[in-house]
Amino acid sequence: MARLRLCVLGAGSWVVKSHLPNLALRRDQVDFIGACRIGTDALEHLQREWGFEEVSEDYREILALAPDIVVVGSPAALHYEHALAALEAGAHVLVEKPFTIRSADARALVAAAAKLDRHLLVSFGYNYRPIVFKTRAHLQRIDGLGEIEFASVEMSSITRDLLAGQGAYPLADALVRPEARTWADQSLSGGGYGQAQLSHALGVLLWLTSLRGDQVFSIKASTLGATVEHYLCGVVRYGGGAIGTISGSSAHAAAPGRDYLSVTVVGSLGELRMEFHNDVVRTYRVGRGNEVLELPPEAGRYDCDGPPNALVDLALGRVDASQSPGELGVRTVEVLEALYASSATGGPATID
Repeated sequence: MARLRLCVLGAGSWVVKSHLPNLALRRDQVDFIGACRIGTDALEHLQREWGFEEVSEDYREILALAPDIVVVGSPAALHYEHALAALEAGAHVLVEKPFTIRSADARALVAAAAKLDRHLLVSFGYNYRPIVFKTRAHLQRIDGLGEIEFASVEMSSITRDLLAGQGAYPLADALVRPEARTWADQSLSGGGYGQAQLSHALGVLLWLTSLRGDQVFSIKASTLGATVEHYLCGVVRYGGGAIGTISGSSAHAAAPGRDYLSVTVVGSLGELRMEFHNDVVRTYRVGRGNEVLELPPEAGRYDCDGPPNALVDLALGRVDASQSPGELGVRTVEVLEALYASSATGGPATID
């Protein structure tokens, strides 16, 4: 059986909490070859707990190990540099969200992956959950909603302390805590709630609709005195004329329940309404009427097992496409980049 050589660039709290446990379930196919991050103590922990053959603070040393697959979990500002280097080293690459900070960099990565014939995907975990892939299949089955006229997303999740620079996050690994600057230093994160969470919401919306942003208008984001925003909202015009809204808010860590995520799409022939927090999807289609999808329990709860497994399956040739391709990452970055530009200037931002 073919085996894959895995390297990780930026083995932070989420990589250790989610990606490595999922990849460890496929030890019969994946060898943990190398890991990179800042901090010798954390590196020793990674090597001891996960059995990486080599660890280093220099990502170039890790890529010299000739990996077949690479997970990029470094701060967002480093995603382009690290992902491009991994592709050029011959690896198939999974990049944590946000894909990149700049849309030009996102497009360059997709072009590089195509030129090098490598798979490139983004860690949009929601796209692999039953609520999304069953909705996508249902929309294909009913021949869509016609021309999309309106598309909106609203999200709230427990990131208040994290974005305030306190480094606290209830889902973090107990031994590899999030570094505050990774989230609260805009030079590394590219922003706050938009980059950290709305990237997920856009990944869902744009995957289900195939929309591409054209122009965005946002009022000044709310930071609550922090260096990055806790609240962000905007109006989006998409190619083809559809309009909509996108909004996000950090919630208190003690707030009960799951992430709140709501998606609404209205087309010329029907409507889609998704409530991830309630595991509910409703559609209306001319000629079919109202329908409620049958979903398993917890269908909308966030889990990121899909992206790392997709990386392995793509590299082994077991599947030929993912539910979070680099091209989708480009479209999410375009909207986020414009959202931040508009928030900064107070005027509309057009996507090139």
